[in-house]
Amino acid sequence: MKRLITVLFAAASFSSIAQVTETDKVKTGVEVKNIDTIAWIYNGTLNVGLNQGFLHNWAAGGELASATVNGLFSGNLTRLFNRNVWSNNLDMNYALFYAYSNAFTPRKMDDRIDFTSKYGYRLDTARDFYFTTLFNFKSQFTKGYDYEAPMWDTFSTSNFFSPAYLILAPGIEYRQGTNLSLFLSPVAGRFTFVSKYYTMRSPEGAFGVENGKNFRFELGAYFSGRYMVDITENMSFKTRLDLYSNYLAKDYTDSIGNVVKKDNPGNIDVLWDNLFSWKMTKFVSLTLGATFIYDNDIPYVTTTTDPATGQEVQKDEPGMGLGWWQVKQVFTLGFQYKF
Repeated sequence: MKRLITVLFAAASFSSIAQVTETDKVKTGVEVKNIDTIAWIYNGTLNVGLNQGFLHNWAAGGELASATVNGLFSGNLTRLFNRNVWSNNLDMNYALFYAYSNAFTPRKMDDRIDFTSKYGYRLDTARDFYFTTLFNFKSQFTKGYDYEAPMWDTFSTSNFFSPAYLILAPGIEYRQGTNLSLFLSPVAGRFTFVSKYYTMRSPEGAFGVENGKNFRFELGAYFSGRYMVDITENMSFKTRLDLYSNYLAKDYTDSIGNVVKKDNPGNIDVLWDNLFSWKMTKFVSLTLGATFIYDNDIPYVTTTTDPATGQEVQKDEPGMGLGWWQVKQVFTLGFQYKF
């Protein structure tokens, strides 16, 4: 009887090991090449970081007490069904800064929601090419403020779904498993939604939406490229490049015909996103991210209001030479869960 139990246990163990091995083989195969299979492939990174400081009678000066809390999630879920592939990517960021000098009123440092879903069908003539339909949604979680403005807390500059960007695009996608994707659409529709609260505060409107309106439609060409690589077992790098050209772009004019803002299809919107992750221990990681955005609909204002005099003065801030480019750089050392 003992011998029979031993044999059954050994058989079950072998079966389990064999099953894991076969699953690993399938996963490894579909991540580097396109094969006919049925499987779910997923991966992701969750980072939560906390920075804190305290000073007392400190001769060099500084913020007496401060804290920064930030969180980052980047994940992918892909469904493979023979020649069909359904891929979903979700990126979320949020960070708050607290300081003694402003009574620990939270100030937002990062806020992002970015979701992309693609469904593709592999073509007969080319194994790595798919006819794909893409859906993308971008927005933020909470209100945004211009902290340099006098009485900044009496008005917001943005909010959840203000703005919100939706892209719906059919096109052709080149894929190398789940690590590389190059998507191109010549007829991509982009929708911008924003509350009239923001568009009515300026003659030019806000976020590309005209004054007094809350919706804008664009039709253009769209490219989205993604690449992910495991540098080592504990280091990974992800990058993404999105380009959009609006065929319907034209100069904005005021009520008497003066050109308020120049625009044309050559003003290509750019999003370049980069994320480096290093898992130092089981639950401690280092994350370095950098995002670069150019959008002709969001100009860079070089002046601000002096709170003492109420007059317009030239801004004095780091990175002024970058002009209209939007730049975000984050560094996080904290807790990480990777799957």
